[in-house]
Amino acid sequence: MKIPKRLAPLLEDGLIDDVIRQLMSGKEAMVFVVRSGEEVRCAKVYKEANKRSFRQSVDYTENRKVKNSRQARAMAKGSRYGREAQEEAWQNAEVDALYRLAAAGVRVPRPYNFHAGVLLMELVTDDTGNAAPRLNDVNFTPEQARAHFHTLLRQVVLMLCAGVIHGDLSEYNILLGSDGPVIIDLPQAVDAAGNNHARSMLERDVTNLTSYFGRFAPELLQTAYGKEIWALYEQGELRPDTPLSGHFTASDKPVDLHGVIREIDDARAEETARRLRMQASQ
Repeated sequence: MKIPKRLAPLLEDGLIDDVIRQLMSGKEAMVFVVRSGEEVRCAKVYKEANKRSFRQSVDYTENRKVKNSRQARAMAKGSRYGREAQEEAWQNAEVDALYRLAAAGVRVPRPYNFHAGVLLMELVTDDTGNAAPRLNDVNFTPEQARAHFHTLLRQVVLMLCAGVIHGDLSEYNILLGSDGPVIIDLPQAVDAAGNNHARSMLERDVTNLTSYFGRFAPELLQTAYGKEIWALYEQGELRPDTPLSGHFTASDKPVDLHGVIREIDDARAEETARRLRMQASQ
């Protein structure tokens, strides 16, 4: 096939040896099957911002790290350089999340390289060696649905224990590989501790899984795993193997408002003291 322009640098630099075919074209990227030596991998080519249908909502990009203050100012102003920096940060978010999650044992495609705006990673395959289908293209028995649901629930917990929330998890970005479900598409992944929308995103991810698998196993629709998982995380009690019940009862214990205010005041006083020390040392 004709070599896509965006993949030419990878060929020139020896990261891939051949482009076999286009695998898919989604809302944010095009994915190609490529050959690297004796291995068949996939290359994710990110679409330009003006050609994507998935917008970089501030809910997702809140508190994302950038290289320096110049980039942060440019991104805030929306200058051309700022838009380029924002695009780079958007792409790097998926790369960083993949490496972070793979190290934590989460079932994601193994990343190999990120070069010239192209992510080179493992090609997830089914039992026959073909590219694995998405969950939305597969029908399940109730038993299969329950098994896959609880497998993915444990993956969500592993991700949260690693400090990451997918943010857009659904049957459309989970592949059914030969060894079970594999989570993909992570450019919108958020930091659980640094994003004010983390709780709602986590609960939405779990709700999406519950709604989908609930089509095949309706009893799953009566569960409240998302709220339970977040409550355990907030309390510092969530571990990769923490037992889950699917039940959640909201606490009716009154909020210690004065205690919260004291903590805020203490933090402000500590910050003021830090700034004074910095001024004194200059």
